[in-house]
Amino acid sequence: MFSLPDLPYNYDALAPYISEQIQQLHHNKHHQAYVNNLNKALEKYPEWQNKSIEEIITSLDKVPEDVRLTVRNNGGGHYNHSMFWEMMAPKKGNGQAPSGTLLDKLQHTFGDYKTFQEEFSTGAGKIFGSGWEWLVLDKGEVKLVSTPNQDSPLTQGMTPLLGLDVWEHAYYLQYYNVRADYVTAWWNIVNWDDVARRLNTAMR
Repeated sequence: MFSLPDLPYNYDALAPYISEQIQQLHHNKHHQAYVNNLNKALEKYPEWQNKSIEEIITSLDKVPEDVRLTVRNNGGGHYNHSMFWEMMAPKKGNGQAPSGTLLDKLQHTFGDYKTFQEEFSTGAGKIFGSGWEWLVLDKGEVKLVSTPNQDSPLTQGMTPLLGLDVWEHAYYLQYYNVRADYVTAWWNIVNWDDVARRLNTAMR
C-alpha cells in the first residue's frame, strides 16, 4: 500500500516563496488524501497493491474499470506530488539556474534559458482550471507539455523532468487568484540538481 512521503525539508523552508501554511495543507491534507483514496480504491485488487506507482500510471487501461478513474486521479496526484516536493529546494545557493547537459538541452530546444523560462511560465498561465506544466524528455529531446487535473506525461511515454502544480490549492492562500505571481516566485526555489538528476537517469 502507498504512503505519504516525507518532505525533504521543513514546512517553512520554501518561504517566502511558498508559505508554511500552504505546505502544511498541500502535503498533509491534499497529498495525503490522494494516498488514502488510491489505497482505498485498490483494497479489493491486491494484485495492484504491490505494483509501483509508475507501473500503475502507465497501465491505466488495465486497471479494473470500476476504480480506473479514481486510480487515474489519485494515483496521478500521488505520483505528481511525490516528485513536486523534490523538484523544489530552499533558496540557499542550490542551483538557481541549470547547467551542464541540462542547460545544453534547454539551449538546443529553446535558444536560451530565459526563453525556456518565459515559455514555461506562459504555458503554466494558460492552463484552464487545474493541472500541471511540465518540462519533459521525449525521444531524447526536451519540450514543454501541459496536463489537466493530475494526469502525468508518463502516460504519454514522456519522462517528467520538472513540473509545476497550478491547482489553486498550491498557491491560493498566499497568491489568491494571481497565478502569475506564484509562477514567478516559484522559479526561486526550483531544484535544478534534481531536474538534472532526472535527465541524466532518463538518458542512460
